[in-house]
Amino acid sequence: MLAKAVANESEANFITVKGSALLSKWYGESEKRVEEIFKKARQVAPAIIFLDELDALVPVRGGGAGGEPHVTERVVNQLLSEMDGLEELRGVVVIGATNRPDIIDPALLRPGRFDELILVPVPDPESRRKIFQVHLNKAPLADDIIIDELISLTNQYTGADIAAVVRKAGRLALREDMAAEKISQKHFLAALQEIGPSVTPDTMKYYSKLGGELRKKASREVERGEMYA
Repeated sequence: MLAKAVANESEANFITVKGSALLSKWYGESEKRVEEIFKKARQVAPAIIFLDELDALVPVRGGGAGGEPHVTERVVNQLLSEMDGLEELRGVVVIGATNRPDIIDPALLRPGRFDELILVPVPDPESRRKIFQVHLNKAPLADDIIIDELISLTNQYTGADIAAVVRKAGRLALREDMAAEKISQKHFLAALQEIGPSVTPDTMKYYSKLGGELRKKASREVERGEMYA
């Protein structure tokens, strides 16, 4: 959603690809797909390439993953070539998303490639209010809805968690009465009893610490590269 917002605000063309969808069992096909995406982005620049599930596409080389032998290693090399090779990326920005940054090949985190590591935190109270408003605007609500109570009860809930709570509340209202036309506060409270937050404080601490460790790993890669230059 952040990548889409960036594309919308910058009025750039938006190319989105799932990392797993780029991988092929046929030799050379995966690298060709990566090359074609960057070629298309250059043709329609300004453009944003959004690589979702980045961990599936470019895991640490030498790990033996990826199905066909060394396919992900070749994909990493192709992606590195496209991002800072001889042909300059003019007007093209690359954004990747992953929930496993610890297994991304560190060469991609060096300056000139993925320059920024951005941790997307759980929404704060004001953000949760806006997320609730987006989903509640689409729902038939009773007059007893107290949004402040829902906000206070959804600490550590992500946007996806909140959307699930709203859907669950609607199902509970229909389960209670198939002719129900409104969703009441009690249905939301019952939904919260069944749907907890998908992120814990320990999870956020882990990812916050991981960002610094990844930068150190990338710095070591730079130093090692300079030694062999």
